[in-house]
Order: sequence, then C-alpha cells, then structure tokens
Amino acid sequence: MKFPRLLRFALLLLPLAGALLLAGCQRDASLPFKLTNISGHMPDLQFQLTDDNGKPVSAADYRGKVLLLYFGYTHCPDVCPLTLAQLHVALQKLGKQADDVRILFVSVDPARDTPAVLHAYVNAFDKRAVGLTGNPRAIEALSKRYRSAFTREPASQDGNYEVTHSSAIYVFDGDGHARVLSTPGTPQDDLVHDLDLLLTHGAAA
Repeated sequence: MKFPRLLRFALLLLPLAGALLLAGCQRDASLPFKLTNISGHMPDLQFQLTDDNGKPVSAADYRGKVLLLYFGYTHCPDVCPLTLAQLHVALQKLGKQADDVRILFVSVDPARDTPAVLHAYVNAFDKRAVGLTGNPRAIEALSKRYRSAFTREPASQDGNYEVTHSSAIYVFDGDGHARVLSTPGTPQDDLVHDLDLLLTHGAAA
C-alpha cells in the first residue's frame, strides 16, 4: 500500500475522530459497554436505499433489529472482506440471539455494485448481511450523516479502481439509535459483549 493512499485514508478518519473525542467526554453510563459509546452523539439511523434484492428500503424496515452499519464495496481488496468475516464470527458467537442482528453493508461503489452483485457478495459471508446501494447522492448523504467518508482512486489502465473509505462499524439498537462504534481492529469479544447487552436489554436501557 503506497504512502499517499495511507495519508488519504488518515484524512478520511479526521471527522470521525472528532466525534469520538466528543463521545469520550460524555459517556452514557446506562449500559456497561466495552466499545466506544456514541449514545446521543450520532443521529438515529435514517436512509432510503435499495437492498440486494432490488427492493426500496428505509431504516424503518429494520426496526426491532440490532444493526451493524458498514460502508464498503465488493471490489475491496482487504479491509471489507476481513471486516465481514470478523462480523460473521461475532454473530456465530452470539448463537440464536444473532437472529435479531443485521449487518447493513452500504456500497460506496454503486457504479459496479448492483443489487445482484451485492447479494452474492454479502451472502458469501453471512445470511444476516444485507447489501445496500442507491444513487450516489443518497450514499454520500448517509456517509456524511455518520461522519464517514470515501474517495474513488484514479483508475488503472485496465479501468479498475479502488475506493478509499473509512472502516468504522456503527452499531444501532432496535429503535435505530446509535449506541457504540467498532472498528476492524476491535477485540471481537468486546463487540460480542456489547451486542449481547443491546439484544438483552433492548433500546430502553
């Protein structure tokens, strides 16, 4: 990985870093989360996109489920497949409880990630994963809503390109409230612990 790409990736994380500093100053003590608690510091989940079956969906369609929101793309060479594999293992550790969890994989590459492509990709990792796509404006608006960011790299001679993107995983409770923030480097047991808390105590905690 070339240094300029690393630098661009670091710059993408700056808006999110500011949000984390704010969250760290004022933590919600209602539940003993192990991950970064963002309760009250990020807006409720809201979007109008298309799922991997080609059906228009909104955040309301997933109410009652604990949601893991992640921005990525199917041609991603490293962090996306690693993250989805890790999330699958975390859900496996939850056992039957994981039936009430959904992974929302929002494509930052809608030009290539059609619903059919997304369906095959996310289902290869976990049946509880949903691929989401839409027009570029809707995806950009959702990304900005959660202080995430992405940028398309210049295409190579064969027309292929990569998309540098933030790698945060946003966890929402059953009422669509943002509760904790995870990353691909987060200890997996910490994520399992916090998902169990949200599944056991619900959104009212």
